[in-house]
Amino acid sequence: MDTNNVERMESQNHHLESHEPGVTFLSSSFNGVNILSGVGILSVAYALSKGGWLSLVLLLFIAHLSFYTALLLQRCMDSDPLIKTYPNIGGKAFGRIGSAIISAFMYLELYLVSVEFLILEGDNLHKLFPKKSFDIFGKKVGGKQGFILLTGLVVLPTTWLRNLGVLAYVSAGGVIATVILVVAVLWGGVFDGIGFHERGELWNWNGLPTAVSMFMFCYCGHAVFPTLCNSMRDKSQFPKVLLVSFSVSTISYGLMAILGYLMFGEHIASQVTLNLPTKNISSKIAIYTTLMIPIAKYALIIEPVATSIEETLPFRESKMMSCLIRTCLVVSTAFVALLVPFFGYVMAFIGAFLGISMSILFPCLCYWKIVIGFKRFEVEMMVILVILCVGMFFEVVGTYTAVTNIINEVQTK
Repeated sequence: MDTNNVERMESQNHHLESHEPGVTFLSSSFNGVNILSGVGILSVAYALSKGGWLSLVLLLFIAHLSFYTALLLQRCMDSDPLIKTYPNIGGKAFGRIGSAIISAFMYLELYLVSVEFLILEGDNLHKLFPKKSFDIFGKKVGGKQGFILLTGLVVLPTTWLRNLGVLAYVSAGGVIATVILVVAVLWGGVFDGIGFHERGELWNWNGLPTAVSMFMFCYCGHAVFPTLCNSMRDKSQFPKVLLVSFSVSTISYGLMAILGYLMFGEHIASQVTLNLPTKNISSKIAIYTTLMIPIAKYALIIEPVATSIEETLPFRESKMMSCLIRTCLVVSTAFVALLVPFFGYVMAFIGAFLGISMSILFPCLCYWKIVIGFKRFEVEMMVILVILCVGMFFEVVGTYTAVTNIINEVQTK
């Protein structure tokens, strides 16, 4: 998401739902940019290195496509004033099954983004303290693994909070964090001696699935857009809000991708901060800014997942039960992060399997069912059919590539 990110997300959906109706155009635009500003900013240069310079065209294509499908969600909402959320749209189109599927994808996306946060912390703390190791119950644990566990312990108390208002305001700084990261990386290239000397590849077919998947991760914001639209004072301005949000986000993503690739070329890591020399002040600012994102956002990201579990169990009002569920979720995300600590490949999986489904396929299918109707033959229907075919192709290829890369890394670990 970040971040993307995240950034891509239901936690921000939860935050936005707390606002009273009547949000202005400017505030809605800020919220929209914040939704699309996540941890994806850290990896967009890595994605560019996988696809080559010409894959920037794919970044623009994905941005335009995601913008269009966000408009489709608004048109679905216009068909029924009772529609307030993305699962409502799925329910309107395909009944309980549609609502359940979209909800499941949303919660799985949130869960995996929480895993990414822990991996992110582990990578960057290990970058700052490469010689650090931990002794846990008499067993020596490596720096990265130890930092993942330590981060889990740090964020655990925040998940027990009933009032996440303070964290919500902090996490709303995604836009500011994005600006700081871009400026810090630019400063490092111009003033700290790194330079922009790498040429890179023009096009790389083999890395294309990973590039597309990671670009797609940057635009995983569709789960929140219906709530954002409903919060507006003048809903007719929502397309303009989307235009501003996607334009600003795409400019920042494109700028970071170009800067990172020119600075580090094929040697760039899955997070651009891992390439920055820690002796420089600008690098430390970038890394410490990155470290603040998971601490501020983890509880908000995992909150909807925990709430959905609590609602299916007895004693749902029990604070002890709530703490137990949230503790189990934190422990499980830490376990997954230790099992597959591969930030780039996990991001590619989220983008390919969940991002394409939530941001491309589901909006098209719901719009087709609710607004167009399966029995009508129109030009727009053909356009949507082409989008569905292209989306399914990249989802299958991208998911297969990401899973294969993860399995290979686990086997060689």
